[in-house]
Amino acid sequence: MHIKRPRGWEIPEHLATPESVFLDRRALLGAGAGLAASALLGARGAHAAAEPGLYPAPRNEAYALDRAVTAEKYSGDYNNFYEFGMSKSVLPAANALKTKPWTIKIDGLVEKPFEIGFEDLLRKVTLEERLYRHRCVEAWSMAVPWTGFPLSKLVALAKPASGAKYIQMQTFLDPAMAPGQRSFLYPWPYIEGLTMAEAANDLAFVVTGIYGKALPNQFGAPIRLAVPWKYGFKSVKSITKISFVAERPKTFWEGLQSAEYGFWANVNPAVSHPRWSQATERVLGTDQRVPTLIYNGYGEQVAGLYKGLEKERLFV
Repeated sequence: MHIKRPRGWEIPEHLATPESVFLDRRALLGAGAGLAASALLGARGAHAAAEPGLYPAPRNEAYALDRAVTAEKYSGDYNNFYEFGMSKSVLPAANALKTKPWTIKIDGLVEKPFEIGFEDLLRKVTLEERLYRHRCVEAWSMAVPWTGFPLSKLVALAKPASGAKYIQMQTFLDPAMAPGQRSFLYPWPYIEGLTMAEAANDLAFVVTGIYGKALPNQFGAPIRLAVPWKYGFKSVKSITKISFVAERPKTFWEGLQSAEYGFWANVNPAVSHPRWSQATERVLGTDQRVPTLIYNGYGEQVAGLYKGLEKERLFV
């Protein structure tokens, strides 16, 4: 007798979105993309018509959920983006974020340091949509339809040297544009990091879109990280620099308050934040409070990364 063991994040069949609804959504988005292309043709010439649409990208069905996708009206106006203020409603302030042109610098222990424009990077990868859980350290969560590509693809493009043990990611630094960066209380710019093994895990995802379209500013446009087994602050936004280094980087929140925020920040319901429990989480856009899962439900895929590291603060 064959017994199927579902992965921690998989959705029960009776909760899956009906196929007719899914196809209607794709058809509507596709039609909208076609109209947009037609409107641009006169301004940009025949080349625009030959350019394939990036969004919506094909969904990778290997990544499913145990809950409905959070409606954009909730997630789109409930964001931590301290560069633009302490409020969750940073959308108006984040409109000041200038994303064109956008260049990403690749340096450190690589074959040859280089800079690449965001649009040029998109031409070197294939985008896909994945449904991921997102768990904030503040004990709220959402279900997100990210669009992007595996971080491993970017690592391969960088050609790191054997001495590279960590990947360090940095956001922009522009206090004139981002008023939150004028505060001397924070160690700007925002810096995050992963081990090379974590970066190679297939769940580590470079995000360029959400809800079938390019990433809006408040989500960290034009390019951010998603590591769904870790608390959300590890998923650095608006990346401008990626460095391959031998030493563990001092990350933003670790540098600010190391007693509360460590390097690893893996989700664990049994390890409380010093000021609140992590046993449950509030699902954004609902009145539900549900149990938190170890590694946010992705333990089958990532627990092996931490064997031999039991003495580390893996969950704070």
